[in-house]
Order: sequence, then C-alpha cells, then structure tokens
Amino acid sequence: MRERLLAAAPANAGAHEDPRLEVERVVAEEAGTLPAPLREALVHRLLVLAQGLGPLELLLADESIDEIMVNGYREIWVEREGRLERVASAFSSDRELRNLIERILAPLGRRVDEAHPICDARLADGSRVNVILPPLSVDGVCLTIRRFRPRRFTLAELAAKGALPAPLAEYLATATRSRRSLLVSGGTGSGKTTLLGALCAEIDASERLITIEDAAELRLERPHVVRLEARPPNLEGKGEVTIRQLVRNALRMRPDRIVVGEVRGGEALDMLQAMNTGHEGSLSTIHANSPQDALRRLETLALMADVDLPHGAIRAQVESALDLVVHMQRAVGGARVVAEVVELARDGQLGCRTLWRREGRALDGPDAAATASPGADWGSPSARVEGAA
Repeated sequence: MRERLLAAAPANAGAHEDPRLEVERVVAEEAGTLPAPLREALVHRLLVLAQGLGPLELLLADESIDEIMVNGYREIWVEREGRLERVASAFSSDRELRNLIERILAPLGRRVDEAHPICDARLADGSRVNVILPPLSVDGVCLTIRRFRPRRFTLAELAAKGALPAPLAEYLATATRSRRSLLVSGGTGSGKTTLLGALCAEIDASERLITIEDAAELRLERPHVVRLEARPPNLEGKGEVTIRQLVRNALRMRPDRIVVGEVRGGEALDMLQAMNTGHEGSLSTIHANSPQDALRRLETLALMADVDLPHGAIRAQVESALDLVVHMQRAVGGARVVAEVVELARDGQLGCRTLWRREGRALDGPDAAATASPGADWGSPSARVEGAA
C-alpha cells in the first residue's frame, strides 16, 4: 500500500487533494475486509509513514526521551533519564529510513548522499539532527536526534534535581548577575547547554544579549535577545557563515553580553577579545574532561585563529577574560551534575583555585556560599566549613 501511495504521489501533486482521502481510498481497495477500527489504524499508520517521522513519531512525542539513536534501519535506541535502552519499533527497510531523512532535510535545503555522507540539521522544534551514511557508517545509515526541550530549567530547578547544591546555584547566579565571565566545560551530553541556559536566565532583563550557535538550541525567555546561527556551505561549497564570522559581526550589534553556544575553533580568540573589550559577563561552553583541560583547550583553539600572536599573549588573554570555569559530567546513574567549579588564579600559568568539587566537600559552608560575593576567595582557610557537598 505504501508503494502505491508513493507511486500515486507525482500524479496527484498538482491536484491539491487531501492526502488522507487518497490513503483512505487505497486502504478501502486493499484492505476493505478489515474491521473499521483496524482500517482507521492502518490509515493513521500510512499517513505517519508518508508524511510524519515513521517509527520515530511516538518517540519524539515522549517528553521523557532526551535522545534518539538509529543504528541502521533495524535498530533504534533512546536515552531516557541518562540511561540507554533499545525500543521495539524499527524501520521496515533501509529505503524507509532514507526517505525519512530526506523528508527532514529537504525543507531545510540540506542534502545527504554518497558525495556528502555527513549532515547536521534540526527539526522544526529545534531538535538537533545528525546523519551519516555508509560506507562511513559501516553497519548502515545512522541517524541521531537530540531532543529540544521547549522549557529550560532555572538554576533553582537544577538544584532541586540534585545537579548542584542550592548554595552553589546561588553563588553562580550572583556571579552571572555581577558580570563575571563563565566557561561551562564537560563532555558530550553532560548538560552544558542546559546549565548555560539556566545561567543566561539570571542576566538582567534590561541587557541586550546576542547568542551565537552552530545549531540554535538556546531558547531564552527574555525581552531582548538576538539569536544568530552559523550556516554550512551549500552543495557547491559556497555560502558558509562560520561561528567566528558571527562573533565578529556581533561586536557591531551593540551587545551587552555575547553567549557562544560552543567554542570549537578560531572563534575562541574573538570571544576572548570581546570579553576583554567591554563585554564582561559573556558565557560559552567547551568540550573538555576537566576545568584545567578546558583552559588548555581554549588556549589551543585561540592559537588556531591564524593570528600571529605569541603563546604568552594568548595565555594572558585567557586569564584576563575568564573568571570561572564550571565543569559538568554524568554521574554513574546517568544524571547530569556539576562536578567542579574553579576560579582562575591569573598566575601566568593558567592556574586555578578549586571553589567546589562534588566528590570532596565545599570549601565554604552553605550559609557562606549563599551570601559570598563572586569575588570572594572560597579557598581561604578562615572560611573552611563543611556542607553543600
């Protein structure tokens, strides 16, 4: 029946006929002996296959699912509450999976084929999509969808969920409002963007905020925000607009703060220069295994900017621009938590002082952490009080 519908689609393309009527007609001809409830279910199934997202439709409607991973047409996995599980549904064929990918990419002007076997895109709701085809993907077409949550968490809500202690949440809120520049580090899927959105919610509503992302994920409920998104090259290899170009352009847009969704290239230097030239309180994220690794990687990325600056000058830029690094990680059970918060020591060696570490104890107590100014030295021996661990 699906093949008949696909074959009939070109003939009816200009007729503006309701697709449901065509599906009902085909079902009546091919399965007219079935009971009415079964015929209706079959019509719905065919409409989903023809117009929707097939086996992924119900998964995308499940708000408890954070990520969907299709490993070839026979195998679908999901991440729910930090844990991976395989679902019973699957695609009927490799062709059905490829047709679904075409339906996702076509409205966006994107395309994936043997000549261009890797593609990034996003759904209408903001969910991020990655596609990789054979032979790069040895066992078949791989499709990964990272769900977009329309409602972002606040720092208080993250604290209530156990992602960080309440005093630390208040400390980070105060630091953000006081225009301290923060870098959020962590691995893939560790909750960096979630924390970044929560920190942005603490910025005063009177400030003009410009967000720059490779794929627009941040949804900030504030009156004055400008969202910029990078653009990949087209099929002819033209028209690319990079994160670095957007950072440079943002400086001409009268921003109070700049938020870069993730630094992964030469834009690191432009972001550091922006933080050092009147845009204090800007924020960004970076992939790294620890706060110290984050600083070293940021330094390396800035050196990739094709600007003939000595290593020492780049290091000075990093130390002058940033105040705090907040490191995210996944706990053993899959929960995304704040693992460590450090403050730059500005010693010329990218040194930093640990303000809080999850596996240890707070260097300030709950009461002091809730009221400490963002410039306070949490590591001072006189303030050492257990709690907030």
